[in-house]
Amino acid sequence: MTIALDRPLPVRIRRPRGVGVALAGAFLAFAVAAAALPGLFAGDPLAADPRHVLEAPSAAHWFGTDQLGRDVFDRVVHGARHSLTIGIAATLVAAGLGVLLGLLAGLSHKYADEALSRGFDALAAFPLLLLALLFVAVAGPGTMGLIVAIGIATLPHYARVVRSQTFVVRQAGYVTQAVAFGDSRPRLVLRHVLPNVIGPIPVLAVIGLGEAILAAAGLSFLGMGPQPPSPEWGAMLSEGRGYLSIAWWTSILPGVVVTLVVISLTVVGRRLHRRFEGRTA
Repeated sequence: MTIALDRPLPVRIRRPRGVGVALAGAFLAFAVAAAALPGLFAGDPLAADPRHVLEAPSAAHWFGTDQLGRDVFDRVVHGARHSLTIGIAATLVAAGLGVLLGLLAGLSHKYADEALSRGFDALAAFPLLLLALLFVAVAGPGTMGLIVAIGIATLPHYARVVRSQTFVVRQAGYVTQAVAFGDSRPRLVLRHVLPNVIGPIPVLAVIGLGEAILAAAGLSFLGMGPQPPSPEWGAMLSEGRGYLSIAWWTSILPGVVVTLVVISLTVVGRRLHRRFEGRTA
């Protein structure tokens, strides 16, 4: 029997897997290298040249120059150290406090757990930038204030996960057996509970790092972070906003870099999350 085909069979095009993750990882590797050794990739970020004020991007100045004649690319590269340091430090503060408070809530009696849980809910109910802005207003602007503010504002994400994991682990057979063998409470927590509840934390931290960097840039844009002439990405956005109509590159290009870093961290974090859950696609 002959079957006539009225239309050609659809051709299934398979996307190569992992290309986006590889590109995101490569960009993050460059960002980390720029933060660690900015002098290898760029010159002095504070060197001003009045003869080259607000020049458009060119072979001599890849990202153009700003209102003082400073090379924008040099400032973006050196700004990676400020922005990544703030983001990483804030993430470490959030993860450390979140693990501690999550364990405390999961191992405490009903009323203490209820009080801590309502505290997590209250912190999570506020928008991140608004809550961080409140802490910065109390602690004062600057790098340390920014780190503490963002860390406290984002700790509920980690605390809730650790608390729920602790409820599961404390009912596990190996924990019950350790209690029967007479293990002390500190030994029980450090040896059996803690190692089994912090598994998701590194994955959350990678995704949360992007959120912390974005929050740091937003607060610095509002003047709450490192002050000019520090080449911090958010501060650069703020300095260049007055020249957008005549020199868009002074703000747009640093903003593109911030966006790419956050997207790259999200892509890598999502991939790690799928691997953590045992999925390959």
